[in-house]
Amino acid sequence: MGEKARAFSLKRQLLVALLGSITLAWLATAVFSYFDARHELDELLDAHLAQSASLLVAQMGHELEEIDVEQAPQLHKRGRYAVFQVWERGATLRLRSVSAPAERLSRRDEGYSDAVIAGKRWRIFSGWDHQRRYLVQIGERVEAREEIAASIAKNLLLPLLFALPALGLLVWLNVARGLRPLAALGRQVAQREPGNLIALEAVGVPAEVVPLVASLNRLFGRVSELIGNERRFTADASHELRTPLAALRTQAQVARAAANDAERYHALDNVIAGCDRATHLVEQLLTLARLEPEQLRDEKNRCDLHALASAAIAEVAPMALSRNVEIELAESRCVEIQGYPGLIAIALRNLIDNAVRYSPGGSIVHVETASSKGAATLTVVDQGPGIAPEDRNKVGERFYRILGSDEMGSGLGLSIVKRIAELHGAKVSLSEGDRGKGLRVTVTFTR
Repeated sequence: MGEKARAFSLKRQLLVALLGSITLAWLATAVFSYFDARHELDELLDAHLAQSASLLVAQMGHELEEIDVEQAPQLHKRGRYAVFQVWERGATLRLRSVSAPAERLSRRDEGYSDAVIAGKRWRIFSGWDHQRRYLVQIGERVEAREEIAASIAKNLLLPLLFALPALGLLVWLNVARGLRPLAALGRQVAQREPGNLIALEAVGVPAEVVPLVASLNRLFGRVSELIGNERRFTADASHELRTPLAALRTQAQVARAAANDAERYHALDNVIAGCDRATHLVEQLLTLARLEPEQLRDEKNRCDLHALASAAIAEVAPMALSRNVEIELAESRCVEIQGYPGLIAIALRNLIDNAVRYSPGGSIVHVETASSKGAATLTVVDQGPGIAPEDRNKVGERFYRILGSDEMGSGLGLSIVKRIAELHGAKVSLSEGDRGKGLRVTVTFTR
């Protein structure tokens, strides 16, 4: 046997799913915000570089001509991240910040550019004064921008470290609260006695659980009906089996006490007849017990109703011959239906067997199969005593036999036929035979 499947926790699954989704959404938002903020930051700082260059150009005077090389002091601890240079004619360095190198920051004369100086990456803006005499270059370390972006990302992700446990606790509490009615329903089922099949109460049950409760109640109803049917079946079967067994015992006692061979043989003949009746009853009981959906392992197949009827007639023919009853099968083409061939054959044998048993000697049992648009019919007509209209609804019940009938039977034949018809979605109808005599049984299969 395979390893028993481990039960999973719905609370844990919901907690992991919700927190995982929140975390992924938060991370996705943080990544998007980071790159968006980085883009905006780059544009802002690039604009700052251009603005700073414009201010330097505006403040430059003729005194720069007299300066050999002057270094502007560093006034802020982060001054090393931003530098500037002023070049006369783009070739002579006139002024630079203390942390700026002696060579040009960029070979580009105008606009933005990127450069690597002493192993460090720089973002540089270059611009001329309006006389195109002085070239101003202002640079900013890319590292500074990355530090600002990292700080933004940290501020975006840091709340997640504190919010995630709080969210987890809230989700756990709310899921536990939401599943409380389901747990109560489970306890209600677990505390029931095996024979308690009363419908479950749906009061206070969430709308999502209502279909489950309804399905359980339908299941309880079917199980209750099945148990009731089996109890009645067992009681009726016990009663029906008791009668032939008692008769067998009586006839055996008569045979043992018989004064002559004629009495003994007569009693033994009755014993054999009783054995035949008991055998027939047991076979019918076994057939009826197998007619449950759980026992039908095979799938439905296409089968020829006319061919099955012909085979059933061949099986019943010896008994019909012994009773001087003729069975005729009307000519018909192939009548195909979707069903269980074995079960349909059983239903046919029971119908034809019943018709032969209740037909007088010298009469005819007529069997006919026909097809029409969307339906196929099987008809068995005998010339027996028939069944009164008020009794036709009862003959399909188990062990029901019409009073006054001298024919040996179990009362299960039509019960088996009706059960097989139900399994095929077919309908069984009873009516008078030809010219108001006998019984006509019609089984209609929908195709």
